[in-house]
Amino acid sequence: MQRINKLHIALLAGTVLLTVPWLSVAFGTHPSAVATVLLSGLAILGAAFLISWSAELAQFDVSRSLAMALLALIAVLPEYAVDIYLAWKAAHHPEYIPLVAANMTGANRLLVGIGWSGVVFLGWLALRRQGKLPSSGQIPIEPVLAIEVTVLTVATLYSLLLPLKATITVWDAVIFVLIFAGYVWLAGRAPHIEPEPAGPVATLAELPKGWRRVAYVLMFLYSGFIILVATEPFTEGLIHLGKSFGISEFLLIQWIAPLASESPEMIILCYFALRGHVASAMSAIISSKINQWTLLIGSLPVIYSISAGHVSFLPLEPRPREEVLLTAAQSLFACAVIANRFFSRLEALLLFVLFATQLLIPSIAARYAFTILYFVLAVVWMFAYRREVTVNLNLFYRLAKRLPVSEEVT
Repeated sequence: MQRINKLHIALLAGTVLLTVPWLSVAFGTHPSAVATVLLSGLAILGAAFLISWSAELAQFDVSRSLAMALLALIAVLPEYAVDIYLAWKAAHHPEYIPLVAANMTGANRLLVGIGWSGVVFLGWLALRRQGKLPSSGQIPIEPVLAIEVTVLTVATLYSLLLPLKATITVWDAVIFVLIFAGYVWLAGRAPHIEPEPAGPVATLAELPKGWRRVAYVLMFLYSGFIILVATEPFTEGLIHLGKSFGISEFLLIQWIAPLASESPEMIILCYFALRGHVASAMSAIISSKINQWTLLIGSLPVIYSISAGHVSFLPLEPRPREEVLLTAAQSLFACAVIANRFFSRLEALLLFVLFATQLLIPSIAARYAFTILYFVLAVVWMFAYRREVTVNLNLFYRLAKRLPVSEEVT
């Protein structure tokens, strides 16, 4: 136990050290664009780990529904940082407008294409090793997650309106926030899948209550400070690198920025799945998708309007419009996959392959082709598993009403 504790402390210290090189040059010196992106990116990566651990640790001291709301807000802070910066700049510099949707769409597609797939593959390996894998070879989706599945589907269906009207307005933000608020309220009424602490959180959770609170408050404040001082140089550094090397700034913001902010959460949840805590990992990663597809999108027109000094809308130019539509289509297919209440390796592989292939063919025609393919697959899955979809809706109703979920229902 002592060795494990030392390992956890070393991991925590190593994560803090990731942020130190950027702090040593951020005030006063002016490193090259490559060094700026590398050092500030590592700082954001370290801060994202710390903020995830602080959120996990805080769950021990607040009510379930409040924990869910706080965790949602805290978990998306690293993703928020880049998008908030870009939305703020876009109000006064039109050349930033196409970039606003880049980080948001990249973060969402990474989460589903790599995060969901990784959790399922590693969860499958863990369950098989433990002899707990169902005879079907598929990972069951816990009945309580019917709430997440339904809410994500509603948010996804509404998001399809955004590329059609080519704007994201403050009214859209209101709708997305209401969807998220409804999710928090419903999830607070449903049975809860208790997370099991792992890594540094498991060690910090052993601290006396007062010291535990000090630990997660300090981690949150420090990581928030790092994100504050690293976001602008990281984002501007990516844009500068794109211009210097003839690489699309949109692609750099879309994929490199989310890698720094998304990787910690995906690594932590994949580790959970590998340890056999598949239900907790699936619950957290689906919840994370809801957070990003409601709060993150909803924040963009609000920040844009505040920066502009008046209520305004965020225009979606052709490229961002295509990306939002493609991301919504991927989300709809992901909803169809989990609506059948089981997640197979084939489905996880399909999500990953479709995501990876998009990166290799970044053309307009390819984006529309993948969008259509996602829509077709969503319809096929919904039709093939229409009975399971109906059962899922019944589960949602019963959980929302706090009615018992019997074996016959499931």
